[in-house]
Amino acid sequence: MQGTNLIQTISIYKLFIPLKEPFVISLGPIHEVQNIVVAITTKNGITGFGECSPYLTINGESVDTCFIVGQYFARVLKGKNALDIAACCTAMDKTIYANYSIKSAFDMALHDIAAQQAGVPLYQFLGGKKDKILTTDMTVSIGTPEKMQQDAVQFKNAGFPAVKVKLGEDLEKDVARIKAIREGIGIAIPLRIDANQGWQTADNAIAVLNALAPYNIEHCEEPIARWRFMELSTVSAASPIPIMADESCGNHHDAQRLIQLNACPMFNIKLGKTGGLLDAMKIVQLASAANMHLQIGGFMESRLGMTAGAHLALSNEHIVHCDFDTPLMFTEDPVSGGILYKANGIIEVPDVPGLGAAIKEEYLQQAEQVTI
Repeated sequence: MQGTNLIQTISIYKLFIPLKEPFVISLGPIHEVQNIVVAITTKNGITGFGECSPYLTINGESVDTCFIVGQYFARVLKGKNALDIAACCTAMDKTIYANYSIKSAFDMALHDIAAQQAGVPLYQFLGGKKDKILTTDMTVSIGTPEKMQQDAVQFKNAGFPAVKVKLGEDLEKDVARIKAIREGIGIAIPLRIDANQGWQTADNAIAVLNALAPYNIEHCEEPIARWRFMELSTVSAASPIPIMADESCGNHHDAQRLIQLNACPMFNIKLGKTGGLLDAMKIVQLASAANMHLQIGGFMESRLGMTAGAHLALSNEHIVHCDFDTPLMFTEDPVSGGILYKANGIIEVPDVPGLGAAIKEEYLQQAEQVTI
């Protein structure tokens, strides 16, 4: 009965985990995972888990803002029907504008509950099936050419099918980095690059992209400043390397705008930008209709958040790339269940009802938390 699906309690936790080494992008270094975990329990005893990894310089949220705003949502959603995900998301949107990172954690937990209630894995609840093998790349963060070459060689030797490289400084430094990496790993293995807006202007980005053309680059994420999205089509037209929108493609409104502008051939979908699976599926539908290729990525989520991304990646044939490597950078694994990392970058998605992942009880017990 519907009454048993009403939300009874919502718990919000802060999750802190050090990284094995700093992860450096053009927007700055990350030393520690600072995430939020949301656990929603219904009257009939189903608990759904969600996670977000707020990113100050990308979505304008922090672990502290998410902890506070999450309490706004908990008070609004308590007593509502957990299975009416659209109504719950509308209630969050009416509570506060944007704040997509913390919204995504609630959305994820609600989808977990709904898929458990339906008795199917989340990918099946989303209309997907296991008709393809998911693989993740592994990312080289910004450093000296020598260190980046060393990391890329390590990832190639570990069997990852593609190496992603963080760039976004100036032409000479970035070309030297890619040149060193190619000297280390050869020309055959795909390289994907991500400037994180670092080249700023269209002219600068076009110059760097043309200089990198000889190095067999599969695609480039977000070459220019996100607010210059009107110039992205110019970059795409002049670039020998296909362009993938990331920071400039947050929710489905952004996606629709970029499609209308013919800005780029690919999008990178992250739940922490879309506000969750509900909006992410809208981007998938828009991109599919435009015959675009998609990547599912993330911020610094644990295997819990990445498991949601993996379920999403099984939902549509236009999703051809996965960037699920950040949990491999953690010093500890706080997750029970969830995706498994197999040899050669293969991702195994759980087949149990729901998300199939939860945060281990010992991590929840020691976390700063609030229950409403």
